[in-house]
Amino acid sequence: MMASAADVYGGSEMIIKVKEPLPAEYPHIKKGHLLFTYFHFAANRELTDAMLKSGANCFAYETLQVGRALPLLTPMSEVAGRMAVQVGAVCLEKHMGGRGILLGGIPGTEPATVLILGGGVVGTNAAKMAAGLGSRVVLMDLDLDRLRYLSDVMPANVSLLHSSPIAIREQLPHADLIVGAVLVQGARAPRLVRREDLKSMKEGAVIVDVAVDQGGCIETCKPTTHADPTFVVDGVLHYCVANMPGAVPRTSTFGLTNATLPWAKKLAAMGAAKAAKDPGLSTAANVLNGVCTHQGVAEAFGMSYSAPDKVL
Repeated sequence: MMASAADVYGGSEMIIKVKEPLPAEYPHIKKGHLLFTYFHFAANRELTDAMLKSGANCFAYETLQVGRALPLLTPMSEVAGRMAVQVGAVCLEKHMGGRGILLGGIPGTEPATVLILGGGVVGTNAAKMAAGLGSRVVLMDLDLDRLRYLSDVMPANVSLLHSSPIAIREQLPHADLIVGAVLVQGARAPRLVRREDLKSMKEGAVIVDVAVDQGGCIETCKPTTHADPTFVVDGVLHYCVANMPGAVPRTSTFGLTNATLPWAKKLAAMGAAKAAKDPGLSTAANVLNGVCTHQGVAEAFGMSYSAPDKVL
């Protein structure tokens, strides 16, 4: 057991975390350190600059890709998607500042309408939860093949719509709860709902922006904490906690470790230089030896990019 972050970094070659390094940790991160954690660089220029300056080799859980899957992002996306509806239901209660509406309603009353932006892992899990509670669910995505798949597996109270700016704006006046579930791998989340769009929404409607880790897909989103999770803009309650799975640490720890441990062992055995050439681990390489090695991060900040296998 080490007493401080300085001891951990000073006595370690590889550091495995759950979340990105905090500013207090930056001075302890040195050239040659191998870091493996969630970074979400594209939403945090200060962190990106600090890791580039450090010369450390940073491998990010959230961008590790196998085929089209993101196996290290999936378990936390599952947790966050399910929690989005859970916390959204609570936020809709009147004493929390919401509309005072039960998601599933009761016989003789209307159920809530839940609008989900994004049909990936977060959106799919949110839709399952909302549908299971009896809500009227609208799930929107750009990928027609994904929508076709979801139409086969979702219950009848989930409607699938192709996403576009106009289509989203048409749905906003009907939504009691909006779940932002958009992901662009390694890049900043696109802004799908603008500040002016909130004027068309119901008083006391709720937004849960799961995409806040990647900058948020709602313009009025700003990161909040479990201690102070919500704020109101134009009569719409926003829940934008940047680490939603942290509220259920037991479930999250087992779920994440089940996925990350085999990759952590492989990364430790290979080292950064060999991992940068590995088909799987190279996709997790975001910053290597002072160079940005992920295209999505580079595009987010207008910086130069080099392929991981060209750096080490």
